[in-house]
Amino acid sequence: MTAELKMALIIASSRPQRVGPTVADWVSQFTAEREHASYEVVDLAEQNLPNYDEPQPAAAGQYSQEHTRAWSKLIDGFDGFVFVTPEYNRGIPGQLKNALDFLYSEWNDKAAGIVAYGSSGGLRAVEQLKSVLGELQIATVRAQVSLSIFDDMQDFSQMDPRDFQARNVKTLLDQTERWARALRPLRSQQHESR
Repeated sequence: MTAELKMALIIASSRPQRVGPTVADWVSQFTAEREHASYEVVDLAEQNLPNYDEPQPAAAGQYSQEHTRAWSKLIDGFDGFVFVTPEYNRGIPGQLKNALDFLYSEWNDKAAGIVAYGSSGGLRAVEQLKSVLGELQIATVRAQVSLSIFDDMQDFSQMDPRDFQARNVKTLLDQTERWARALRPLRSQQHESR
């Protein structure tokens, strides 16, 4: 078996009284069981990223701000991602879109799975996020976890997922890790060309 994958579990919401950390804690129970991958929680609320403030486009890779360089270093070290995102007004939180826009090559040739939640299970946020991730050359896996705040939570905040959701999480992690491992040669070539 090749070296262990380093994966990020990214909490996309940053508002007060958010549910994101609760959902991420639930997902973390499953990541702790993984044999060939380690997961680190990356909470966007703790990253202190302002609204995108770089003078050059992210694809240029010429960062002038210390917060961008720190974000670049963090994201560059991961092989793949699991995004934990709510649906806000039929889309993803602005904080997540902003964090994605800060970088480009650091996202390329990596895999991602999505755990979404909301009144409609976050399905519209998933579709929007997949479109953005595709432009960043992140391969999103087919499996996803769609959590209803009515059916998978108590009082819209405490996790009480239906039984099948555990199987969905495990499938999502399996697929994300498999794709992250398969894309590893492309990431190696990219690092060599920098």
